[in-house]
Amino acid sequence: MSIIIRSELHWDCPNCDHTDVTQHIEPHSRFHNCAGLHGITTPMVLTGSDCKIELIEREDYVGKEHGLTYVERKPISAVKTTRADGSNDIAVFPGCAEVRMVG
Repeated sequence: MSIIIRSELHWDCPNCDHTDVTQHIEPHSRFHNCAGLHGITTPMVLTGSDCKIELIEREDYVGKEHGLTYVERKPISAVKTTRADGSNDIAVFPGCAEVRMVG
């Protein structure tokens, strides 16, 4: 006799109507391109979670970095998930510096 353990996690997004179901046993999370947050890659939360997900605008100087994420011509540095219990997670969008070697 074999016992099959099937674990389903249901995910949704508080900013759009995107949902997903995963069946992984190991810890994991889900991300999607959120229509409610201008198509930015944002995390999904477990269905029923009391939280909000918001974009964090970059507050420091924007130099010649490559790969920055912009919304309405404003650089976005991160996406923050804040839960009702006060805990939070942050997904960061770092820029890439450019180095030129001469010689």
